[in-house]
Amino acid sequence: MKDLIVKELERMKEQLCNINDYIYNNPELGNEEFKAVEKLTSFLKENNFSVELGIIERPTAFKAVYDSKKEGPNIAFLCEYDALPQIGHGCGHNMIGAMGIGAAAALSKVLEKIGGQITVLGTPAEECDGAKVDMAERGVFNNVDIAMILHPAESTFESGNTLAMDALQFQFKGKAAHAAAEPEAGINALDGVIQTFNGINALRQHVTSDVRIHGVIKEGGIAANIVPDNAVAQFYVRASTRKNLNSVVEKVKNIAKGAALITGAELQISNYEISYDNMITNKTLSQTFNNNLRYVGVKDILPPRASYGSVDMGNVSNVVPAIHPYIGIHCENAVSHSKEFANATITAAAHEALVKGATALALTGYDVITNNNLLERIKDEFRSK
Repeated sequence: MKDLIVKELERMKEQLCNINDYIYNNPELGNEEFKAVEKLTSFLKENNFSVELGIIERPTAFKAVYDSKKEGPNIAFLCEYDALPQIGHGCGHNMIGAMGIGAAAALSKVLEKIGGQITVLGTPAEECDGAKVDMAERGVFNNVDIAMILHPAESTFESGNTLAMDALQFQFKGKAAHAAAEPEAGINALDGVIQTFNGINALRQHVTSDVRIHGVIKEGGIAANIVPDNAVAQFYVRASTRKNLNSVVEKVKNIAKGAALITGAELQISNYEISYDNMITNKTLSQTFNNNLRYVGVKDILPPRASYGSVDMGNVSNVVPAIHPYIGIHCENAVSHSKEFANATITAAAHEALVKGATALALTGYDVITNNNLLERIKDEFRSK
């Protein structure tokens, strides 16, 4: 029956590659991916999935279901499809969406015989406002047994870990005055931002090596001869676990509070983007996926990449067994989040990787549905972590 899944993906190859290339040629920013959603969901409808648009109060989020009406696990394939400003699909989300729907459609062709259910979740805005966080919090995964997503990269990597992340904004409110004639009458909001940066730089000596803190000044004044009465800094604060991150975030907030006391400015603290939890790879599920990658001819699978980034799949992995591996598209000279990488997602090598990746995802879903012992081991590992 695995051979049938392989043949189905080969049959769908041209259509999936066309969808991949269409999304590449029509890049849309997070929460604006209407063209991508139309392409992805139209394909799923053609393959007899029931589709619900606009879930979790996001117009470009969707849920598609294929139910065998027989008992069995619910396998979730996750799709991304948002692009980067000015770059396009420099993170390869066009491929992620195509692989997700391809895997789901191919597995559905044998579902009547093996039982179970397939859920495809369209998850917008991974780059800025990850919908998976809302989905995890609102119970979208409550009836899901495993969740999988596959990301393109320069090489093939096993699913690994990512950092938990909070996006902090510090807005300092001061008092404008003539910087030369009456400086004593002003309260310098920009000084609050600068002192915050200085304090964070001092903190770097006293955090664990997994911690990353990086920021920018979004607003810092309007003219050199006016004491800035408004200044804004934004930071990403990351750590390997949510527990460690929460501790570091409190220290960073206290630095900003101290900067406000020093300067006399008022301080407003907020989160300017949604927070991500650290990714917890289910190793049993990951090994199953790796075996299926080898089955379809991908032999060179590297250990998990050393990642200091953050993904909203981390929040999913905290509520259901999950993996987030990478499939190589043979673009060693193109780095992620670049136009060169975006261009690499529509090459012949990327098209080949797309089909192999989707096939491995579908075969992994097949293994989980047909092997009760495997699913129990996956769930035992999840519970233990």
